[in-house]
Amino acid sequence: MAKVAFIGLGVMGYPMAGHLKARGGHDVTVYNRTAAKAEQWAAQFGGRTAATPAEAAKGQEFVFACVGNDDDLRSVTTGENGAFETITPGTIFIDNTTASAEVAREVSAAAAAKGAHFIDAPVSGGQAGAENGVLTVMCGGDVEAYEKAKSVIDAYARMVGLMGPAGAGQLTKMINQICIAGLVQGLAEGIHFGKKAGLDIEKVIEVISKGAAGSWQMENRHKTMNEGKYDFGFAVDWMRKDLDIVLAEARRNGAKLPVTALVDQFYGDIQALGGNRWDTSSLLARLEK
Repeated sequence: MAKVAFIGLGVMGYPMAGHLKARGGHDVTVYNRTAAKAEQWAAQFGGRTAATPAEAAKGQEFVFACVGNDDDLRSVTTGENGAFETITPGTIFIDNTTASAEVAREVSAAAAAKGAHFIDAPVSGGQAGAENGVLTVMCGGDVEAYEKAKSVIDAYARMVGLMGPAGAGQLTKMINQICIAGLVQGLAEGIHFGKKAGLDIEKVIEVISKGAAGSWQMENRHKTMNEGKYDFGFAVDWMRKDLDIVLAEARRNGAKLPVTALVDQFYGDIQALGGNRWDTSSLLARLEK
C-alpha cells in the first residue's frame, strides 16, 4: 500500500482515483476544485479530502493529477497552494492530463528542482475505460521513477508503457488522437455512404468489422452513430483541445498533418451545430445535416 494523492476528479479522474483506493488498496487523499465532488468521492470510497493541492500532496509517495489543460496543470503544481509547495525529494508526480509536451518538460524541470520526479502519463480509453479500469497509459519520464510508479498506475490501466523522457507520453497521446480523428471520419463517411446506397448498416458492419476495416471505433460506435446518438464518450470540445495541441506541435516539428487539420475543421462544424458536448463520433451529424 502506498500513500497517494489524486488531484482532479472529473469524469476521468473520479473513477481513476477510485480504482487506486478500491482495487489498488492505497491510502488515497483527493483534491478537487469543487470541494463537494471530493466529499462525494470520499464518502463513496473511504479516502480523505484536502483543501488545496499543496495539502493533498504533503507527505505522499505518489501524487496524481488529471486536470483540463496546460494552465490547469501549472496551477495545481507550481501555482499558489500547488502541489510543488509541499512535495519532498523522492515523491513521484504522475500527470494523467492530456497536455502539451512543452508543459510536461517544464513541470518535470520544476519537480526535479524539488528533488522529485515527474511522469507525463496521458491516457486513452475514454470515460468507459476509466470507469472499468482498463485505460492505456502513455508515459514519459526517467526509467527508475516509471518502474516505481507502474505498479500503482496498474490499478486503473490495461496497458502502461514508457515512451521516452519527459514529454514522450504527451507526444504519444498526440499520435493516438491523430489516428482516432482519421478513423472516426472514415467510419462516418462509410456509414453515410451506406445509408445513401440503401444498405442495412448493421449487416454491413457485421461483415466488414471482421476484416481489414475493423477498428475499436467501428466496434463500439457504429450502432449509436447509425441511430444519431452522440452521448457516449469523449466530447468534441475536448477533442478540439487535443487536436489544437497536436497541430501546434506539428508546426514546431515540421510534421505534415493534412487529414488531421481537416478533421479538426470538421469538428468546428459540429460545434457550430451545437454539438460541443457530443462525442467524437458525431462527425456523421455533419454529413447528415
